Amino acid sequence: MSHVMNTYARLPVAFTHGEGAWMYDETGKRYLDALSGIAVNTLGHNHPRLVKAIAEQAGRLIHTSNLYRIPLQEQLADRIAETSGMDEVFFCNSGCEANEAAIKLARMYGNKKGVALPHIIVMENAFHGRTMATLSATGNRKTQAGFEPLVQGFIRVPYKDIEAIRKIAAHDNSVVAVMLEMIQGEGGVNVADETFQRELRALCDDKGWLMICDEVQCGMGRTGKWYGWQHAGAMPDVMTLAKGLASGVPIGACVTSGRAKGLFGPGNHGSTFGGNPLACAAGLATFDTIVADGLMEQAVAIGEQIRKGLAEALDGVAGVVDIRGRGLMIGVELDRPCGPLMARAAEQGLLLSVTAERVVRLLPALTFSAEDARALVSMLAPMIRDFLANG
Repeated sequence: MSHVMNTYARLPVAFTHGEGAWMYDETGKRYLDALSGIAVNTLGHNHPRLVKAIAEQAGRLIHTSNLYRIPLQEQLADRIAETSGMDEVFFCNSGCEANEAAIKLARMYGNKKGVALPHIIVMENAFHGRTMATLSATGNRKTQAGFEPLVQGFIRVPYKDIEAIRKIAAHDNSVVAVMLEMIQGEGGVNVADETFQRELRALCDDKGWLMICDEVQCGMGRTGKWYGWQHAGAMPDVMTLAKGLASGVPIGACVTSGRAKGLFGPGNHGSTFGGNPLACAAGLATFDTIVADGLMEQAVAIGEQIRKGLAEALDGVAGVVDIRGRGLMIGVELDRPCGPLMARAAEQGLLLSVTAERVVRLLPALTFSAEDARALVSMLAPMIRDFLANG
């Protein structure tokens, strides 16, 4: 009997090692990894540049704490600022911690403006984390159930509904920020169109609100640009990162500019492990490799190959509702719950996930090749056809 707390419905497989887009279990069976640790393993498995950076840094210094300067942290912050055009970076350990920092920033921003009970507009089907504040901001009652009372201060609207947000703006003076994912990952790979993004940016400017973009899943080149908001040019005041930032080494970041710049001072927020030398070395290696190997361009090309391949292979198949996404963030929506596909795929040597009950979610590493993409389509399309035909 395992003493690990039972918080996951784990599949009965354990992996020993990986190479590129492939992983191997304890029996030696090979699996095509189209999930990359849920958008974490940006560079795939056993990437030589990443392995070298981690090993060399581990041999020098792993952790010092934020009581002292950390030059690698400063370098990684510079890299995030250069690629985003934003100004300040707070480092933590995960996406929910980055989002927690963003929520605290919005609260402080509101209090400094004299708003006694500041509110943040959030979206239906959003997922921002599992701490009490980020769980409360999340738009999924299933994940919230049993943890009431939730944290107050959130107003929920339908995703991408700019008119609903404008109606709130016209009547509610307690709002200080809007928080959203440019692509909802857990919500079903739902993409915010560029017109909506620009209209939201303009509304936030008009009302003096903070625009907070949760880039935890879609950031770090996955969509073909460093950050999802860059497709519309709608720079946020606050951006959160984690998952793929260090290709598997835990790290998160809360990035600020505009109205959010300079809100936090010493003592307002902190993290023991956040941005330690090991994590930052991995983050720098990730940035370097994305640039050196042209991985954002590859994400666009391979993502298009996968979507096109699936569209052709599933053309006319009853039960396929939509194939959508951007870059290497892809969702195949079916007309019925398809949770069993995750286990069936693993049995056949393919790793993926099912989200929002009816959406097969694909999040391959940015190093995914054209050959890997062909293998993915040839494995997944027949699986979906069989599931829809036979259940």
